[in-house]
Amino acid sequence: MSGSLWLTPPAPGATGTLPAIPRPRPSWAAPDPVDELAHRLEDLIAAAVHPDEIAAILESDGMTDDHIRLTYGRPDSFALAEDLYARVERRFPEPDGPPTDPWHTGLGGCLLRGLVFALPGLAYVLGAPFLAGPPGALGLPAGTVPLLAGAVTGWVWNQALSHRAYSWLGLGDRQAAARTLLTGTPAGALAGAVVAVAATGSGEWGAAAFAAGQALYLAAATVLLVLDREKALLGALLPLAAGAPVAFWYDPPLAVRTALLLASLVAAVALALRVLVPLAAPGVPGRAAPRLAASLPYGLFGLGTGGLVLYAALGDVLADGPGAVVAAPSAVALTLSMGPAEWLLHRFRSESLAGLRASTSARAFRRTTATTLALCLTAYLTVLSALALAGTLLWPGAPELGGLRLVSLLLIGSVLWAALLLQSFGAALSAALVCVAATGAQTVSLATGTGDPRAAGAVIAGTAAAVMAALGWVLLGRATTHRA
Repeated sequence: MSGSLWLTPPAPGATGTLPAIPRPRPSWAAPDPVDELAHRLEDLIAAAVHPDEIAAILESDGMTDDHIRLTYGRPDSFALAEDLYARVERRFPEPDGPPTDPWHTGLGGCLLRGLVFALPGLAYVLGAPFLAGPPGALGLPAGTVPLLAGAVTGWVWNQALSHRAYSWLGLGDRQAAARTLLTGTPAGALAGAVVAVAATGSGEWGAAAFAAGQALYLAAATVLLVLDREKALLGALLPLAAGAPVAFWYDPPLAVRTALLLASLVAAVALALRVLVPLAAPGVPGRAAPRLAASLPYGLFGLGTGGLVLYAALGDVLADGPGAVVAAPSAVALTLSMGPAEWLLHRFRSESLAGLRASTSARAFRRTTATTLALCLTAYLTVLSALALAGTLLWPGAPELGGLRLVSLLLIGSVLWAALLLQSFGAALSAALVCVAATGAQTVSLATGTGDPRAAGAVIAGTAAAVMAALGWVLLGRATTHRA
């Protein structure tokens, strides 16, 4: 084989190198180690659509830059990858049997998760008497501050805890995941209740009690969702779902409202304990635990995305004053849309893998990826608009859907979906920081009272969406991202 090999031409402008005209390797010359490497990795190199894919393969084989310089005479893995990419002709052999698609998922399961994300919001309808009282700071309804403080604390804690439990599940240790949840969820419920009580003002003790129940529910729901018990959680929410529509148009007694709230709460906690306790038996020590720091970005992710949803709900009351109705249809639409959003996220990842197999160049792959991304995002925003319109028509006294309210809602939806997408590709910290920054900017705008809250929210959400688009272009345009 060595008699047919050719030496690599010199770089443009180089001096003291071989002549520009290639010359055959003499029969007595030693084999070129780069050609031997190209022959050994030929199938992998031929299927690559960009040299970076080959560089990733070299690094996964443990080749350091020092080894590459000494053995192959190239400065680093990227230079060697470009040489290998140029030496092997592109071909994409079809695999034996149908290609596997790890991202295939059913729409029904995703819609169920979206439903159990949104139904707890009906508790605020049944719990309205607990939130009665004069408007608080910034014209917010009574009890809003302790409720938000407890909810945000729960989102942050439970997002990080869920990631840690999923990390154990990914290692195949279901018992360790259960022990993590059994230890972490009570601590999260306690933290949420304590923060809510600390934020309670005069005359808001009913809201504090409601917030404590909310913290306990979030802990139980985290267990059921992580352990794939969505149907059980839906069953626990049935008393809430049955009682809330009645409270929309009638005024049931406080005892009835409290009984319905407690029925769903007790059912969720009981189901979580029934699932969790048998699984949390002591395991065999020895397996290295996932790093605690790895779950921190997911806690920040809960803070940022939860804050954006809250500001979507509060947008109208902040703009129209104390007499306005909180724009709950916006928050309900966003939470319900998380089901279709999850399914579309899986569709994007599935289609991107198909595009990776079908593309013959990096440019063609980027074009396919951009088209798929645009279609999935458009589909998600269409679903979100339909849910928001339905909620506006059904919600008594809800503000009209249009103008800045619709623009802000769609921009926030774009940010949330892009954040979920980047998180699925391992860029959880980047997505979280963008969402946290947007939530922080919304908070500063509210605290300073500068300008129209709706306009400020639209500008902030639009800026976050632009940053997400730039991050997505950099990350998703690389073929190596999709092979990971």
